[in-house]
Amino acid sequence: MSLTPENLERAGAVLASLRTELAKAVVGQREAVDQTLAAFVASGHVLIEGVPGLGKTLLARALAKAMTLSFARVQFTPDLMPTDITGHAVLDRDPQAQGAGSLRIVRGPVFTHLLLADEVNRAPAKTQSALLEVMQEYQVTLEGRTLPLPRPFIVIGTQNPIETEGTYPLPEAQLDRFLIKILIRYPTQEEESAIVRRTTERQTGDELPLGEVTPQLDERAALTLQKMAAWVRVDPKVADYAVRIVRATRGWPGLAIGAGPRGAIALVRIARSIALLEGRDFVLPDDIKRHALPTLRHRVSLAPDAQLEGREVDALLASALESIEAPRL
Repeated sequence: MSLTPENLERAGAVLASLRTELAKAVVGQREAVDQTLAAFVASGHVLIEGVPGLGKTLLARALAKAMTLSFARVQFTPDLMPTDITGHAVLDRDPQAQGAGSLRIVRGPVFTHLLLADEVNRAPAKTQSALLEVMQEYQVTLEGRTLPLPRPFIVIGTQNPIETEGTYPLPEAQLDRFLIKILIRYPTQEEESAIVRRTTERQTGDELPLGEVTPQLDERAALTLQKMAAWVRVDPKVADYAVRIVRATRGWPGLAIGAGPRGAIALVRIARSIALLEGRDFVLPDDIKRHALPTLRHRVSLAPDAQLEGREVDALLASALESIEAPRL
């Protein structure tokens, strides 16, 4: 697929319309919206962290509605079982026939285009592991049968950073499968006033304000956008810049564990999508630098002494980022 000026212009118009539709539901949070869109275009999964009431679920629902994609939500709880996510086999017996009957596969909520794993860290590791195959290989294995998931497919996981009692930290293997981790902050006063007006005028109860969001593209068009992002050019110097950033996190003072090779891959993928969002067919070093924190913050961990000193992952990553010289193209 060639990225002609006409194709780039068309893709830019579609993505701009998606931004507009999401803004009808999500007030402010422009950075979070753009990063979620970029992750979708990169065919990557998103982990969103923020206190309750900041619009994490709203963002996921609005994204699905703006793209006419199927949507499913799973509320993760300590008693959630893996089969509650992936599905299970049911034995069908014919009362008029002899024999053991036949197994029928009942597909779980994971068979959708956009899966919202709400409060994903509230389920035990056994249940969380049900998402590993799903997120990496886009398939589910049930009773020895491999069932492909619909495409496009994206998991949006949410977690609350302040209520840690009764939670199970996500294992490193699963964290690494999220393309980016978005931190949703409190809105400004003007944005909060707009949120209050939007969710109280002519609305009853706590319904999400999705009525004005209209679909902009179907699954075929979404897949086309993802294929276009894969054709965005990345100069070898820019790819090497991503690698040098990731390697700098290993052994950086204050970090116990640095990012693995998947971190550099994720940086290039998200940079390609950002370039497409901005109507370019090539990646700039600044695309890598601007999105290094959301791409790497969940792939590293603080050293014990840094935790005792109250240091933050983002601050350490920012200092490592500044130590790496960006290439000149």
